[in-house]
Amino acid sequence: MKLATLKQGGRDGTLIVVSRDLRHYVVADQVAGTLQLALERWDQHAPRLHSLYQQLQDGNAEHVQLLDVTQLAAPLPRAYEFLDGSAYLPHVERVRKARGAQVPDSFYSDPLMYQATAAGFYGPMDDIPVTDEAWGIDLEAEIIVVTDDVPMGTSAAAAADHIQLIGLVNDVSLRNLIPGELGKGFGFLQSKPRSSLSPVLVTPDELGPAWRDSKLHLPLISHLNGKLFGQPEAGEDMQFSFADLIAHAAKTRPLVAGTIVGSGTVANQDTARGASCLAEKRMLEIIADGKPVTEFLHFGDRMHIEMRDANGDSIFGAIDQQVVAADA
Repeated sequence: MKLATLKQGGRDGTLIVVSRDLRHYVVADQVAGTLQLALERWDQHAPRLHSLYQQLQDGNAEHVQLLDVTQLAAPLPRAYEFLDGSAYLPHVERVRKARGAQVPDSFYSDPLMYQATAAGFYGPMDDIPVTDEAWGIDLEAEIIVVTDDVPMGTSAAAAADHIQLIGLVNDVSLRNLIPGELGKGFGFLQSKPRSSLSPVLVTPDELGPAWRDSKLHLPLISHLNGKLFGQPEAGEDMQFSFADLIAHAAKTRPLVAGTIVGSGTVANQDTARGASCLAEKRMLEIIADGKPVTEFLHFGDRMHIEMRDANGDSIFGAIDQQVVAADA
């Protein structure tokens, strides 16, 4: 099934069930008012939401409405945790190679992960406000999963069963602020503003054979200002599956229902498929020519992130937004 959130009903919005073709929806407040509430009692609420989804698909649902994506908030307008990994080693290897550093052996056996901004997410068509272009504005096209309650110490094998929803994220980064922050040895803060989520999140069964081994095996397609930027295969070159990432995060603490876990920037060894962030394209230019040519984003630039199934149909809807100058 496919779930989304309308921009109405308070800061956490109103939960809706969306048709497979992303054209229609029904409000799900008779089941749960918000997606967060649904996740907190997922065993009880998921069957009822699935039933409502099936009614919508069969044409038997009541109060069906046309979907206007501009009226959607992020499916989870705010979450208790957003834990973002870096599971694609080609991306990590290029970052380090561009500055002449080796990849430590531990990176191949122990996932990289940080605690990202979770207090608010932009909707799929919301503008991204930034104060200063000089901060190095970048997109990062990634895949996310959303968990139910995950006990502390959960193994990777068990973690797979805690993946309840899957979607996309534009993990916005301010690249020119990152070196100073990392130089302090205490992680990201100012360099990682709010991110944007895809219009809908879907249950794993919705993905069919494309979802296997806790990985999503389809290209993640990004456009910048109407031009194709990258389409790397998301299931390829993913060193750590989502089950691995969840187990890593839950090693010393439980994860609450509604926790978002990110894949990190999707990247392939095959550079002909393009990139999922400007920083990686710049790194490839540095490796090839000694200096970057591609600029970071400017005010007015528009990005489009989407994933399509084997029939060419959009699965999660598109993240389609532009960078704007933030109000003083």
